[in-house]
Amino acid sequence: MNRLMLALILLCLSGNLQMSIAEEADRTGVRPWKAKWINTELCQSATNTWLVYRKSFEVATPPGELIARIAADSKYWLWINDRMVVFEGGLKRGPSPSSTYYDPVDIAPYLRSGTNTIAVLLWHFGKDGFSHLNSGRAALLFEAIAPGLEIISDETWQCAVYNAYQNTEAPFPNYRLPESNIRFDARQAINGWNRMDFEGTLPDAQPVGKAGEGPWGDLVERPIPQWKDSGLLPYASVRESSDGDTLFCRLPYNAQITPYLKVDAEPGKTIHIQMDNYEGGGARNVRAEYITREGVQEYESYGWMNGHEVYYIIPDGVKVLEVRYRETGYDAEFAGSFHCDDPFFNELWKRSARTLYITMRDSYMDCPDRERAQWWGDEVNELGETFYALSPSGQKLALKGIHELMNWQREDGSLYAPVPSGNWGKELPLQMLASVGWYGFYTHYFFSGDSSFVPVIYDRLHRYLHEVWQVDQQGLAIERPGGWSWGDWGEHIDMGVLTNCWYYLALKAEKAFADQLGKRADAEEIGQMMREMERHFDARFWTGSCYRSPGYEGETDDRAQAMAVLSGLASADKYPALIEVFRKACHASPYMEKYVLEALCEMDAADLALERMRRRYARMLDYTEYTTLFEGWGIGPEGFGGGTINHAWSGGPLTVLSQLICGIEPAEPGFRVFTVNPRLGSLSEASAEVPTHWGTIRVDLRKKGRNLDVTLQVPEGIRARVMARDGSVKEFPSGKHRVKIPF
Repeated sequence: MNRLMLALILLCLSGNLQMSIAEEADRTGVRPWKAKWINTELCQSATNTWLVYRKSFEVATPPGELIARIAADSKYWLWINDRMVVFEGGLKRGPSPSSTYYDPVDIAPYLRSGTNTIAVLLWHFGKDGFSHLNSGRAALLFEAIAPGLEIISDETWQCAVYNAYQNTEAPFPNYRLPESNIRFDARQAINGWNRMDFEGTLPDAQPVGKAGEGPWGDLVERPIPQWKDSGLLPYASVRESSDGDTLFCRLPYNAQITPYLKVDAEPGKTIHIQMDNYEGGGARNVRAEYITREGVQEYESYGWMNGHEVYYIIPDGVKVLEVRYRETGYDAEFAGSFHCDDPFFNELWKRSARTLYITMRDSYMDCPDRERAQWWGDEVNELGETFYALSPSGQKLALKGIHELMNWQREDGSLYAPVPSGNWGKELPLQMLASVGWYGFYTHYFFSGDSSFVPVIYDRLHRYLHEVWQVDQQGLAIERPGGWSWGDWGEHIDMGVLTNCWYYLALKAEKAFADQLGKRADAEEIGQMMREMERHFDARFWTGSCYRSPGYEGETDDRAQAMAVLSGLASADKYPALIEVFRKACHASPYMEKYVLEALCEMDAADLALERMRRRYARMLDYTEYTTLFEGWGIGPEGFGGGTINHAWSGGPLTVLSQLICGIEPAEPGFRVFTVNPRLGSLSEASAEVPTHWGTIRVDLRKKGRNLDVTLQVPEGIRARVMARDGSVKEFPSGKHRVKIPF
């Protein structure tokens, strides 16, 4: 065969291949991967492994857009032509037990004509945690393809294990965290490895797997934004210990940060770095160490920490020239607000919002120190707060969590959290009911207006509620221990009443989804189940003065009464007796206290809700040095479960103040129509801003005599309904309006 004929055949084959790739992309909406997972021969994928990668390539004319698809187990930092492009890319693994997230990143703005250099630092956690499933293999996947330009991870890259990154000695982070302590020995640094003018050499990379295959599995596009990055900032204040060996560097608030230092040092000196809440909730979290080389040097430890203060412990032989920090975090703004004539509630709302934000990153989490885990009881409270505190980008985190929870459903139909997780698997039945039900999945749908997940998860939801859960002959839910029979922290928990209330609310959400999807048979069956529960609930649980399960011998449970009200199973004639219970019973943790406060507002007892809110949260707010709320009602022995000082579930007052005291709620999905139904209680005035996809809703409320003066700003494209106590309703289009209603 002559060379011309061979060239023509190869050209045709190449064209057919390009056509098949294009056809596959058109069919699936996703371009098949050409890149391979790569690492290096010396990589053993041990715990806390760090790798460096380089790739140089030529570009004739930079394209207007070039989306790189980048996956890593576990995190990566990306530079192109000496510019930082991504600070801590990648999401903890995995979207399902057999898949990995990848990042889409537009790298076109960083390219130039001529020679270009990509550099990647990769951190392989190498162990499971409550928020990560270890694949067992450290590797990078990189692909960016445009007409005339193809950058794919393969054997043409360079890669080396970065031995300057090391493990510390004990103590180590507690078993719930997949992250390790980070030690960096500057004497082993590969100077300039990520710069274009690097004169050294690295070994050739080795392909270790194909995209879409094990152990990393299917690739799922990152569903949330890349982190916000403040750049390096000065601390709010810096003070020295009396002996001069420690710098105490104050942050403006509890933040997720990476610490930076610049020093002039003798070689081999170890600088220790940790946060003020290093033992967060009684369990150790992450810390860092830096071992100096000789001379002036600077270093930033890339593993994020959190707290109010950073401690730099400085040995003799080290002169500190500068310390700074970088704040990173979920890319959402504090777009909501609340203000009233009582400073206590203003401060409580503010700390609730800060607590919400510090517990957001790869997923919603219970706390950013002890666990960083997506416990869904916490997430239900968090996702509700997000609609009142943060810009709409924050809503994507709940959607990510919904898909993860359902993707991790077991073969027997049960659900459990936290996921993703490699070393946890116990179902908490009541948390799962709360998650899939009215306050979880349904609230996310109705407040965001996004129903995209409903048809995807519905069949699995239906299976969980009707195969895993069972009802007795009277149609009431049968208690299930699951892996951990847990209703709340604390004492006097009436699991029987709580089980039936949460199950009823889960059915209520499922019926709404069935109606939405046109599943008439399901909707009728679910409706019949709910009616059976309504018929028999009081006969089983009502004592004449409160709700109580047969056989339950503890004190009357305020949580159980609250959920009876909020589920609608408690009729209005029970309210006077239940209000008396709430005056005396205070057993709920901050997690369930949110529902007690909401129930009081539902029963038109906003005065008592505010009084109780003040009484229960006063102890936390007395700690003026903290900007976040606690796991329990105090610190240490007064806390629950170890007692972290930044715990997601404690921010319920934020929702209560904005949604119920100011009365701003969606009447149609996504706030297309919203209501203003104020319950000011003892307050004389209050105002709130609520961010929506349409714009910001603004409401100002002032008591004037027997009337309430309402001023509202309605964004373009939506409508408002102002509700008065006499039952009258006034509707307003977009624009600014003022109205008086009877109070």
